[in-house]
Amino acid sequence: MSNQLSSAVFLRGALILTLLLVVLISKSAAQESTSPHVALLTIDGAIGPSTTDYFKRATESAGERGAELIIVHIDTPGGLDAASRDIIQHILSSPIPIAMYVYPSGARAASAGTYILYASQIAAMAPATTLGAATPVQIGGPPGTPSPGGNPKESDQKEEKEKANKDDEEGKDEDKKEKPLSGTAMERKMVNDSVAFIRGLAQRNGRNAEWAEKAVREAATLTASEALEMNVVDIVAKNDEDLLKQVAGRKVSLDSGEITISAEIAQLPIENYEPDWRNELLALITNPQVAYILLLIGIYGLIFEGYSPGAFVPGIVGIICLLLAFYALQVLPINYAGLALIIVGALLIVAEVFMPSFGALGIGGIIALVIGSVMLIDTDVPGMQVSRKLIAAIAGVSGVFLLGLLMAVGRSLRKPRLASDQALVGRVAVVSNVSEEEVLVHLGGEIWRAHCETPLEPGQRVRVIAQRGLLLYVEPG
Repeated sequence: MSNQLSSAVFLRGALILTLLLVVLISKSAAQESTSPHVALLTIDGAIGPSTTDYFKRATESAGERGAELIIVHIDTPGGLDAASRDIIQHILSSPIPIAMYVYPSGARAASAGTYILYASQIAAMAPATTLGAATPVQIGGPPGTPSPGGNPKESDQKEEKEKANKDDEEGKDEDKKEKPLSGTAMERKMVNDSVAFIRGLAQRNGRNAEWAEKAVREAATLTASEALEMNVVDIVAKNDEDLLKQVAGRKVSLDSGEITISAEIAQLPIENYEPDWRNELLALITNPQVAYILLLIGIYGLIFEGYSPGAFVPGIVGIICLLLAFYALQVLPINYAGLALIIVGALLIVAEVFMPSFGALGIGGIIALVIGSVMLIDTDVPGMQVSRKLIAAIAGVSGVFLLGLLMAVGRSLRKPRLASDQALVGRVAVVSNVSEEEVLVHLGGEIWRAHCETPLEPGQRVRVIAQRGLLLYVEPG
């Protein structure tokens, strides 16, 4: 009894001491983390849901820890419209100045990156970097493609008229002239909406709105020096230290009003905010390639669990992969017709295994799977599509599996057919039990009654010479 009491006292004391240590450590960490500093974030690659999550969490954490300025290294070919607009909204409402910095040399802020750069309180570029090409990529189609239903002769006549009027238009101001956009009404709406959006960002931060419109309508691009000269960006800096020296004392506009960046900003330490495990996991599963593979594993896992109840492993793996895939797909721009084709294709391929149709179901399944995979991600944003190589690999593996299945079916059809009461003749069995009433043998995982003219012993090997119903006639051997 005394031992139990002393153990309880010891455990209680250890628990109290642990709680005190946790409180002290958290307080000291909080005191250390609230010192003034400059936060450094990195956006590298296509902008998607994981980028938005990382940006929001990192900027909020920087504000709580006392950051006076947030520098974001950006190098992107573009990204999803919804994710980019979320980042822009967060920038516009930020209580801390955010400096978007196209870095390092050779980086770019194309497409969605241009909008984000225009939204930031400070826009900066490193030498030998570029920005622009902000035309919405969902428009698609090569330049000059006639609208659906257009007459080729009529389009040729229009081109001749445009050439004839070219000399009359040379004296006009190209920047102020709005060129009509060919294409469908939806495409024109998308471009006009993007133009209004980026012009609003330019006017908010006092930047070149005319060139911003040109970047959307004509996919124009600029180098760092050209962008600085045309008032598209505020600063061209070689590195972070150079950037901090140039922003010191600069006035910027926030939602709360105009503020002046501290003249001592260059003396503050720079703290790097890396993505945490949650951002890394989100980035992994929202990768279109990974989401596509998870979807297929989930579908096949549930199908095989349905055909072999009690296996558990295929079902558990399938459910987990399918839930992860659905989470990823609900934040990605997917085509539901493509998703349906993938599911139907997988079902047809598996149906070929259990209902052989000499390839009809399997071939149809592979075709549906390939078409659905191509249609699955409904965007042309670089880095946000399912790789054609991955689709080809999946189709190739499915084709090899189907070919092997057809060959196995063909071999089985070529085998000579035996009567049901002759299928076991010639096979070898093992005697499992011998008694006065009967002899039992083990054959193919089953226990059969047997009869033999000579005495047998347990464990002895015998050969089946005849079968009468459920009775086997055997002989030693």
